[in-house]
Amino acid sequence: MMRIRPLSCAALVSAALAAGPVTGEQIRLGADVDAGTLDPRVMRDTTAYRVNNLLYDGLVQLDASLQPKPDLAESWTNPEPTVWIFTLREGVTFHDGSELDADDVVFTFETILDPDLKARFRSLFTPIETIEAVDARTVKITLKEPYAPLLSYLDMGIVPRDYVEGGGDLSSNPVGTGPLKLANWERGTKIVLEPFADHWSGAPEIGGFEFVVVGDNTARAQAFEAGDLDIIQSPLSPQDIGRLADDDRFSNAIMGGLGITYLNINVSDPLLGDAGLRKALSMLVDQDTIVNQIYEGVDQVASSILLPSSWAYEPSITQPGFDPEGAMAAFAAAGWTDSNGDGILDKENANLSIVLSTHSEDPNRIQALEYIQAIMLQNGVDASISISDWPAFSAGVRGGEHQIALLGWLNIVDPDRLMYAQFHSSGTLNWGGYANAEVDALLETGRASIDVGDRTEAYRAAARIIADELPYFVIAYQGYQVFHTDAVSFEPDARGMMRTAIGK
Repeated sequence: MMRIRPLSCAALVSAALAAGPVTGEQIRLGADVDAGTLDPRVMRDTTAYRVNNLLYDGLVQLDASLQPKPDLAESWTNPEPTVWIFTLREGVTFHDGSELDADDVVFTFETILDPDLKARFRSLFTPIETIEAVDARTVKITLKEPYAPLLSYLDMGIVPRDYVEGGGDLSSNPVGTGPLKLANWERGTKIVLEPFADHWSGAPEIGGFEFVVVGDNTARAQAFEAGDLDIIQSPLSPQDIGRLADDDRFSNAIMGGLGITYLNINVSDPLLGDAGLRKALSMLVDQDTIVNQIYEGVDQVASSILLPSSWAYEPSITQPGFDPEGAMAAFAAAGWTDSNGDGILDKENANLSIVLSTHSEDPNRIQALEYIQAIMLQNGVDASISISDWPAFSAGVRGGEHQIALLGWLNIVDPDRLMYAQFHSSGTLNWGGYANAEVDALLETGRASIDVGDRTEAYRAAARIIADELPYFVIAYQGYQVFHTDAVSFEPDARGMMRTAIGK
């Protein structure tokens, strides 16, 4: 029987304070994909997010409970609903020895807001009207309107203006103020970080940190068991999670995550622009089997776009459930029938053909997609599968070239982070081309209101529409799992950040 030992937040904190990393030793962490870039302004993958959290400091850091804590900003005030004033720490230096000042903060966010940069997180900062350096240590942000999630997003790494404007390439030669700095990067193999002795909080307590790229989940677990890695974390294969949880050589934390696994349905596709057809197809997704058998119960069956950990969650908001008979009725209502008697639904002399896609690095996603394909074939949908590596797959989805893609979102620290850029008609991450004026208005209300009740009402209303129109079908609320050896102790958080593993 699988023994999973979940830890309370208090226990995790106590463990972290009691032990700490082994001074002078390098920590090796297994990563599922290589980072695409080490420029925090344009990062897109989880590995880059986690590495950059060690290379760069933000105005704030989010702790394990997602509360903003002082980082480069030692303090801040909010004298008006639309005005935030941040006081920077004195004597902070970048890895190249240059000193941080308010101009670097202004430059970071002004470039993110520049559409030409194509920053993934640009939409998180578009409520900013102006950002200005009052003096060398003071930054003033003026908003277009009150913006509730602002502090939760200010963990964005601050970059050096002079370095970038002088031609420095942050993507491959990052320069931050973080506790670690880049020592070596072998593309596709490993990213090696070394201590930054002049960090404002003092030198890290470890000898370095190495992200080792092992694309296959099970191979990564085996490397950990063999002693080649000190830490592995989600994504992991369920069968490996169970085995490792039963192994007394390792410590673990199993907790609810901040992510979803979902089907991104391209509503710009001529076929999938029909909401009735999207509903019929979603009724052929057997969430229970996918979550509890393929993923062996390490995740939770999802009901909507709102996470159970969120203050906006409402269990009465539900997507269509698994219902093949209901799907056939919905297909018929949308005009799809088996007029030829060949077992494939057709309409106006065209078969109902769908391409399902995902990436090769996650065997469970491939298995889930194959299972969905089998059910669709059994119910008259000519479903095929396209599998490619993460760079090719993600580029295709970002380009809107997919029909139905299986992937995930992580680091959902606020409902706005999952919903605005993804579902607003002008959203930078709206890869499926979804547009609904009512949803736009609700998402604008959700990010502008400072009243939690008003925000809750807005996000719930938007989630109901999304559950009905189905630009996304959310399969699972992801769990987060991390395993580590006795060589390292830290306070895990559901985003997979490693600052406490280096004594920061």
